[in-house]
This record gives sequence, structure tokens and C-alpha cells, in this order.
Amino acid sequence: MAPNLLGSSTLLANTAEPVQIISRPVAYGTYHTQTSLGKGGQFSASRYRSKIVWRNVFVFLFLHIAAIYGLSLLFTQAKWKTSLFVYIYCVFTGLGTTAGAHRLWAHRTYKAKLPLRILLMIMQTTALQNHIYEWVRDHRVHHKFTDTDADPHNAKRGRTLDLSDLEADSVVMFQKKYYLILAPLFCFLIPPLFPWYFWSEPWWTSFYTVGVFRYTLTLNGTWLVNSAAHIFGTKPYDKTIKPTENRFVAWIAFGEGWHNYHHVFPWDYKAAELGNYRLNFTTAFLDFMAKVGWAYDLKTVSPHMVKKRVQRTGDGTWEEVKNGKMNGDDNDHQFHSDALWGWGDKDMKDEDICHIKKYNNLS
Repeated sequence: MAPNLLGSSTLLANTAEPVQIISRPVAYGTYHTQTSLGKGGQFSASRYRSKIVWRNVFVFLFLHIAAIYGLSLLFTQAKWKTSLFVYIYCVFTGLGTTAGAHRLWAHRTYKAKLPLRILLMIMQTTALQNHIYEWVRDHRVHHKFTDTDADPHNAKRGRTLDLSDLEADSVVMFQKKYYLILAPLFCFLIPPLFPWYFWSEPWWTSFYTVGVFRYTLTLNGTWLVNSAAHIFGTKPYDKTIKPTENRFVAWIAFGEGWHNYHHVFPWDYKAAELGNYRLNFTTAFLDFMAKVGWAYDLKTVSPHMVKKRVQRTGDGTWEEVKNGKMNGDDNDHQFHSDALWGWGDKDMKDEDICHIKKYNNLS
């Protein structure tokens, strides 16, 4: 998922650069530009040396110690209403990342009317995982150069893509301009106010449970997508890439754990082929938004396109492959070497675009 999964340095400095435990590798000898990428986007490992960013180590250490303290307060002092509110606010902030930054702005899997864009912007701001513009920039590069040295979630190397669609979105640019003010307010100050004001929860307890613990929990849930879901699980759609199908991550991250499928079909608003609303709550949210008219032009993949890709590059774990029901469709679908960041990627094949528009009744 996205995402900048490395958190935000908003509280550390006057910048929106991601907080990293390991620094960007420093090149020794020849300076590498974009043209220095070899096959598959790999840099020469011998030319780089990583350093531990000790400031960030201590920041994350303090954050997690404070979160553990907040968790203890949930079991010893906090009122049941506060515990319930922590869960509700986790969902609120999580959807800002999954339905907003990820599926709407990063992959353009659907379109949203202004009220929904504003709501998702507020939810994503509360998540404190960098502003939408930077989150989307890094995530699109991540999809184009997954698990290579050009992947910002692997090692940030200066790759970038067209972001003109974001620059034309007034909601995105408003958040970008005022992010350093909005993010701390929505993440740490406003949430604890609810328990403190409405049911007289002590401010200290409210801050460490609704503020610190809730933030740390959602941060780790997001991190799981580009860690566990790139290591553990099956690869029914493309066995040549690292992202996997991981049910646990799908549950924790509101449907973002069907990662092998998502990297093959990043423009599908469901980010999954199988599963249900329990393991893909973001899809349930988007389906509801579509019913009320705030989300529209939702794009998904036809069974025909899925079968072609499964037959060509799957690892054999897809249900119909195991049951021997494949029908011998042709295999003229894109290879992962032509990785896409989502709908609007200039590398999408014309025939795929036409097929998707026809299947989803898009103009």
C-alpha cells in the first residue's frame, strides 16, 4: 500500500520528509542518476552504504513505549467508551489512507465528489503518514519499481512520476500547504478532546490512548502491507514478484493485504478479487459511498482478464487453477516488467483500457 509507510517527520522538523530508521544510502565513487539503473531498476549494491539514523530510532522507541503505556491505560483506567472510541478512530484514520490516499489519489481506481474528497483528506491528515501529495508520489514510484533500489519503500533513489492530477486537485493542494499545522491537530490534539469533553475521561488517559496508542497502532498496521505482505503468503496472480496474498494483513489493514492481486491490477477499486467485507472493509465503505452518489466510475477487473493473468504468471494457488478449470485463454496480458501505478499510467495497453472501460461501463 501503500503509502509512505515510514511515518512522518512533521513533528521532528520543518519538512514533510519521511522518518526512516535506515538513512538513504550514500553513494561512493560515481554519482548515480536515473540512467544508472540497470536491469529491473537495480543499483549496484557495492556502491552504497546505509547508516542508522539514531534520532529516528529514539523517536520510534519513545513512541512505542508511550503506546504501550497507553495500551496499559486502556485496561486499567480508561472507560469503556474511550476504548470503543479508540477503535472507531482507528477505522476513521485507516480509511483515510486506504480509501483516500491509496485507492483514490494514488491509483485513481474511482472518482470522488468534493464532499467525499474533503472527508477523506481530513481522515488521511489524522493518520499522520505524510500529506497526500508526497504519499501518492512515493506510492506510485513504489508500484513502478517494486522492491528495486528505485522503490522508495525499499530505498529512496529519486525516481518520480507525473503528478499533474494531484496538482489540479484543490483539496490535495490545500492539505499540502497547511499540513504542518493540520496534522498535529487532527492526530494528537482533537481526538483526545472527545473522551475528555463528552464523558470526562482524564486528559492524560485520553491523550495516551486515543492519541499516542491509536496512532502507533495504525502506523504499524500500515507498515505490515509493505513488510509482511511482501514476505508471507501466496502469489496466485504473479509468482515473479514479491507482494503476496495475506489474510491477516487484509484484516489488519482494512483490505490491503491482497497484495499480489493489487500489484498486478492496481487500478481495481477493491484491491482484491476474492474475500468479503470482513476482510476488505475499505471496499464496503466505497460501495456505500457509491450508493449515496459520492463515489463513481469505480473500476474493477473482469474474470476474463484475471484468468489470463493467472494462467500465465500465477503460482498455482488460485482456486480454479487447483481445480483444473482453466480454459486455455490466450496470454497476451502485460508482464510485470511493465508495472503500472494505476489508472492513467501511460504504459497501460490500449486494448486493456478499452476492455476495462467496456466492462465497467465507463465513458
